[in-house]
Amino acid sequence: MRKSAIAFALAAVAVVPALGDDSSVELSTGGLVFVRNDSIEMESEQLTISSQEIRVRYRFLNKSDRDVTVLVAFPMPDIHVEGPDDTITVPTDDPVNLLGFTAVVDGKPVGTNVEQRAVALGIDRTQMLRDLGIPLAPHLAITNEALDRVPPEKWDELLRIGLAEVEEYDTGRGMIKHLAARWTLQSTYYWEQTFPANAETVIEHRYRPSIGASVQTALGSPDADKESWFEDYKSKYCLSADLLATVERERKAVNSKFGAPFTEERIDYILKTGANSSGPIKDFRLVVDKGGVDRLVSFCGEGVKKISATSFEMRAKDFTPTQDLNIIILSRR
Repeated sequence: MRKSAIAFALAAVAVVPALGDDSSVELSTGGLVFVRNDSIEMESEQLTISSQEIRVRYRFLNKSDRDVTVLVAFPMPDIHVEGPDDTITVPTDDPVNLLGFTAVVDGKPVGTNVEQRAVALGIDRTQMLRDLGIPLAPHLAITNEALDRVPPEKWDELLRIGLAEVEEYDTGRGMIKHLAARWTLQSTYYWEQTFPANAETVIEHRYRPSIGASVQTALGSPDADKESWFEDYKSKYCLSADLLATVERERKAVNSKFGAPFTEERIDYILKTGANSSGPIKDFRLVVDKGGVDRLVSFCGEGVKKISATSFEMRAKDFTPTQDLNIIILSRR
């Protein structure tokens, strides 16, 4: 997509130039991935994104005279905790279905399989963790609690192979050493899908997005345009002069010497996975819902138009995604 600025007063989504204690990091998510087959064409894709939910509706045509069965997968984002100060946003506490993923085909629920792997230093350690009775989700409190129950004689091995790290903190009984998970969780939902000959098949899926958030936006702060992060930020979200001026006016209105009175949310969507069918997407539609009339939103797109008080639409014919989608939403504090 050619980048063109979209900025609407009274909209919202965000990203963080400098992460602090009040910020969390978003995980990039995307759509389904299909084993490529020349007989299967994507007739249309409708993508709807809000901070509450991501919904995707695909319409496929099997143009051949025989049924075609291919593998369909939905890769979850990798989950990895780098250190004690890391705060990543995972929208559910489910250790398997991290994003609350569901799928239907032609209106009927799909029976999916899931594969999870715990990888440390490039080596699969899934079975080792299962043998020790440790949940695979490294970001959950129950996982670190299970690590603490590992016999002390096994700690050295977990540290040596990169599965864990020692942290020391006080839980009310004085400073105590604890094991903290440091592996990467890789999760993929998948199923085999049969596309009937000379027929259309509609596949829909939905999940909750990972939202990066910051209590205080750095946009609009004095001399923000001179900071090292600003140009990358401006390019990534196609921040327009009008949006930046609005944020600056709001800062001055409250006489703030720091940032403007907005919180940030950010959503990263891997749009390029839509380029894995036979040929371009014949009819592509993107709808971004900012979630409130008093919010600001910006993202890169072409021919975007407002279709409701909170929603914005982009449409394209014979569309081949060449870049991913990044959305920033600003909400008044």
